[in-house]
Amino acid sequence: MGWTVKSFGLIVMIVGLGLLGARSGAAQTLEDVKTHPSCTYCGMDRHQFAHSRMFIEYDDGSSVGVCSLHCAAVDLALNLDKTPVAVKVADYFTRELIDAERAFWVMGGEKPGVMTRRAKWAFGKQEDAERFIRESGGTAAAFDEVMKAAYQDMYDDTRMIRDKRKGKGIHRHEHKDHKHN
Repeated sequence: MGWTVKSFGLIVMIVGLGLLGARSGAAQTLEDVKTHPSCTYCGMDRHQFAHSRMFIEYDDGSSVGVCSLHCAAVDLALNLDKTPVAVKVADYFTRELIDAERAFWVMGGEKPGVMTRRAKWAFGKQEDAERFIRESGGTAAAFDEVMKAAYQDMYDDTRMIRDKRKGKGIHRHEHKDHKHN
């Protein structure tokens, strides 16, 4: 098979388009971070926590971006009068948003969780969740199980977060004009 300048040019163009497509896919992956750059509840940088971030859209057209399942659970509890039409979570490996209810979840393991002592990670593919379990431990779980665990862990996790922030001198919401009775 003889290579010509024309066929070489065609190959370069195809590869180039593939790379552009991959780059635009990566840009689209974090589009929600542009809209919600920091977590609504804790202020954490959602780009830095792209592997654990969540994005919730409600039936009234509103949306919220959070850093983790912990903060998503807070939002869902506070917005009982709204119906979520989409609850998305980042795939731990690819950082792409996927349907949280269809994700393959892993609870626990060696990797520290985000905003929680008991980690909860999502994967788009079952084999990725199984690989994570082999490499880092944890157990497979369904969405309902991780949501229930998030609420069960809420008190201990909130106390842990407060203690960490107190130790670092971080006070997210200081209200100087707030009057105590």
